[in-house]
Amino acid sequence: MASALVVIPTYNEIDNIERLVRNIFALQRDFDIVVVDDGSPDGTALKIKEMQSDYKGRLFIIEREKKLGLGTAYITGFKWALDRTYEYIFEMDADFSHNPNDLIRLYNACAKDQADLAIGSRYVTGVNVVNWPMGRVLLSWGASKYVRLVTGMKIHDTTAGFICYKRKVLESIRLDKIRFVGYAFQIEMKYKAYIKNFTIVEVPVIFTDRTKGQSKMSKGIISEAVFGVIRLRLNHLFKGKK
Repeated sequence: MASALVVIPTYNEIDNIERLVRNIFALQRDFDIVVVDDGSPDGTALKIKEMQSDYKGRLFIIEREKKLGLGTAYITGFKWALDRTYEYIFEMDADFSHNPNDLIRLYNACAKDQADLAIGSRYVTGVNVVNWPMGRVLLSWGASKYVRLVTGMKIHDTTAGFICYKRKVLESIRLDKIRFVGYAFQIEMKYKAYIKNFTIVEVPVIFTDRTKGQSKMSKGIISEAVFGVIRLRLNHLFKGKK
């Protein structure tokens, strides 16, 4: 068993998942992988099961019956990791928007440079996004600015979903109390770590929009993020650190 685990939520990622898994296992540093699949009708889970014989003891799958939200998928994976001995727990997308090679850079930020949480950041050195329409770039960049203003977090990419957590960070967060299931989940997790004074660093990465499969973005996800941030801040101000 490796000391690092990558949690990858999937729903209809048959076009990407095999190549992603093989790329991660080809890296010079060892990472285990757990895929949390939400009942993909396209055979994503079956593909993972087929590959498990190639990576015995390193590739795992958690199957859920239906789509239950990105946040709950990650929390399911985090709890699975905490039940084992992993010291570094990662989250990343299945669609190659996150470069698997950057896993090593995030790992080094925590294992060698003493960060508690390392974020693969699109905005810490400008705007490093490829293949997004300008409207979506402005929405994402503006959302991070908005979150930073409301919460006070000194983080440039507050909605990033490419992250390495040290075990102690996830152990300190009451995962059953995390409220949000969409992209606001990413903000909430960072905010919980921030108010607990963990050391957070941003590692610049280039984010490339998916070329295969369909985006999971929706108006409801955006709305949750916009209004959820205000709720997070108010809850902290009036109830103290949770």
